Amino acid sequence: MSRHLLSGSAIALASLPAVACAQDAPDPASTTGVTIGEVVVTARSMTRSTGEVLTSVDVLGGDVAQRQSVDNAWELFARLPGVVLTDFGQGTTSGRFSIRGFNGEGEINAVKLLIDGIPSNDNAGRMDLIDLVSPLAIGSVELVRGTSDPRWGLHAIAGSADIVTRSGGTYLDTRVSAGAFGTAELQVAAGAETGRLSQNLAFGYRRSDGYRDHAGFDRLSLSGKWRLDLGDAQLGLIARHGRGGADEPGYLTDADAYTDRRRSYAVSASDGGTRELGQYAVTLDAAPSEHVALSLSGYANTIDDNRYVRFSAGVPQQQRLTAEQQYGVVGAVHWHAAPWLMAEAGGDVQWQHNISRRWTTDNRRVIAATRDQDIDLTVGGGYVQAVLTPLRWLRVTPAWRLDRVGGDYVNRLDGRGYPVNDNGTISQPKLSVAVEPTAGVTAYGNYGRTFQIGAGSGAFIVPPRARDVAPSINEGYEAGVRLARGRWLTARAALWQQTASGELRRRLNDPAGEFDNLGATRRRGFDLEASVQGGRGWSAWASWSRQKAVIRVPDPATPSQAGNEIDHVPRDVYTAGLEWAPHGGRWRGSLWGNGQSSYELTPANAQGRFGRYVQLTAEAGYQLTRALEVSLQLRNLADDRHEYVWYDGTQRLHAPADPRTLAGAVRARF
Repeated sequence: MSRHLLSGSAIALASLPAVACAQDAPDPASTTGVTIGEVVVTARSMTRSTGEVLTSVDVLGGDVAQRQSVDNAWELFARLPGVVLTDFGQGTTSGRFSIRGFNGEGEINAVKLLIDGIPSNDNAGRMDLIDLVSPLAIGSVELVRGTSDPRWGLHAIAGSADIVTRSGGTYLDTRVSAGAFGTAELQVAAGAETGRLSQNLAFGYRRSDGYRDHAGFDRLSLSGKWRLDLGDAQLGLIARHGRGGADEPGYLTDADAYTDRRRSYAVSASDGGTRELGQYAVTLDAAPSEHVALSLSGYANTIDDNRYVRFSAGVPQQQRLTAEQQYGVVGAVHWHAAPWLMAEAGGDVQWQHNISRRWTTDNRRVIAATRDQDIDLTVGGGYVQAVLTPLRWLRVTPAWRLDRVGGDYVNRLDGRGYPVNDNGTISQPKLSVAVEPTAGVTAYGNYGRTFQIGAGSGAFIVPPRARDVAPSINEGYEAGVRLARGRWLTARAALWQQTASGELRRRLNDPAGEFDNLGATRRRGFDLEASVQGGRGWSAWASWSRQKAVIRVPDPATPSQAGNEIDHVPRDVYTAGLEWAPHGGRWRGSLWGNGQSSYELTPANAQGRFGRYVQLTAEAGYQLTRALEVSLQLRNLADDRHEYVWYDGTQRLHAPADPRTLAGAVRARF
């Protein structure tokens, strides 16, 4: 056991988890969030509540998420402001989303992913566990941007995203869809409440041949949530399981990317992989008194991934085998001390046991071992937070979070072990202030620190490194104004900046799993967004985020990169849409789009800019009966020929995105 393990655990568990009383709910007019779609309100705990976070918070309603025809759950984040989607289009490694000037390449994963409040990133911060959720099972998606939220430490560099699945109720909801390229999907969601017991079950299966050659996949997910009401306490159980398999079409060169977009080279003929996922949790929410509430969750995550990939003809095929086991505890205590004061103390600990193995292969035949890593990592943290309302128009939220890291690493290729970096206690002060000068107008500002540590073997002292590598400290500021006019208008404008010291950038194709020092960085930008609920069923929304991410002080080995833009970060990200769903009517329709400007391919800024796109989606639905609806969805309406592009050190490589595609669905709700 490492010298930091017990101290890291103690920090987190010294403050058990919490739920708050219904009377603690913040006034919606005084919050800083914006909601797209409808959210079904259930009796959720106020412990670790997003409602107490005074920063840029956006919520995607379950009604919007449930009717989308997407290959991957991460694509749903296209509807939310300021989100960059990175679409690799490579089998089980399909893509991911990112925010606040960070890219989705996988070198720096800056978003804490949660499913029903359960941590769901892998060791490096990737989001493989998002495949456990099918759209029909989603109740809402909550996206928190910025550095002022104390609830999470590890991976919450730029913010967090919580996918909240449906809870409670008695219902049966099914959706069958089919579309282009042999795509077919079946989703079922069911809920039942009998006495003190409620249960919610979900099933999802999707398969497709894919737009490109050698791009077929199939994926299955199962989940169950059970909740027992014991009066002053509620006991819950969550179980999720998923598995999938996919072929990988590989990347195209400059010569072929714009002439034969569907092509897959012969070198990728045996590329592909399988992935099996699991998530299991036990939860407890209790209210021992009128003014005190607490919650506690224990969970286990499993990730088993086996991938064969060859990025180009100039490199050999690799087999990448990953087996991760995570065990954790999350908790908090919430105290409504006075009408003007609420306090919360919480924490979390995660114990990881990770195996990462790689081989060079020839058509899946092993040639030589290049990696065999056995890693144990423990990250524990705790926080305290107060919510003070000394005046009706003033709200002040100071908070402080502390984290510690421990672990052990053994390189099983040579049998040598290495110690974890001594990061000490990672201190993260936070402060948020909100002022409501008049009804419906909230001005807010916040400050906070977050941290980044090395991923995999990068968290340890491995030669040629002979001393500890300090964590990269991110320091962020935000100032904004939120305007609310009844139910018909919500708008928000925000300016933000986030700087980092000694940012660590993973070498994704390095057999040893090492990293580069990107240097001191600065990300800054502004966000504009508005949502309008008109009469006769009309609604509209729009957002624009302008951002720039630069290397302020580069690593001494790359002085020429000073002032350069960080790769794969578009300067502009936008989304807008129009919905029509008259109350009591049979028809509904929507037209919406999202897009981004181009980005640099490398920190050297020497390969040109790529990645610009605008994608429009049109949808129409018709209610045949009260229970049965048919719908059509046309994605990439303008047939925009966009792509993901990266540079492998010798050439640019392209992954064309899907063209215009049509999908039809039948949904039955009882």
